[in-house]
Amino acid sequence: MVSQIILHIITIIIYIGLFALSIYLLVLLIKLAKRGIKALDIYIDNNRKEYLDNNSNKI
Repeated sequence: MVSQIILHIITIIIYIGLFALSIYLLVLLIKLAKRGIKALDIYIDNNRKEYLDNNSNKI
């Protein structure tokens, strides 16, 4: 009986730990996605400027 209670407590602790870890990983994934979007915006902006500069000379 006591061993079942201890086993349930350990299981609950593991579930809480995994839940906290999943929330932490979700936050890290969202931060990574924001960085990727920002880097893509910078890349597109730089290439757009180069494209406009190259095409304005041809006109």
